[in-house]
Amino acid sequence: MEPLSDIISIYYKNGYIFHIVFDDGTEGDIDFSQYLGQGPVFEPLKNLEFFRKAFLENGTISWPNGADIAPDTLYDMLTAKRYRKREKSLV
Repeated sequence: MEPLSDIISIYYKNGYIFHIVFDDGTEGDIDFSQYLGQGPVFEPLKNLEFFRKAFLENGTISWPNGADIAPDTLYDMLTAKRYRKREKSLV
């Protein structure tokens, strides 16, 4: 099993999107709007001012209320998005 990559940088873009950079160089934009309403811990993220207060903690993106998302989930989202783009370009 490969070691998990950590997020080393986050940059707010707009709306519910952050640009995420992993320690292995993988990077891209992630739209977190899919997490809004996914349980009480994510409710405060609907407020964009609160959403923008994200910070790095233990290698992943976190918010002041304790909400976070596993870095491997975010990594998979980015690599799957990259794979889909590559597939479309081959068609």
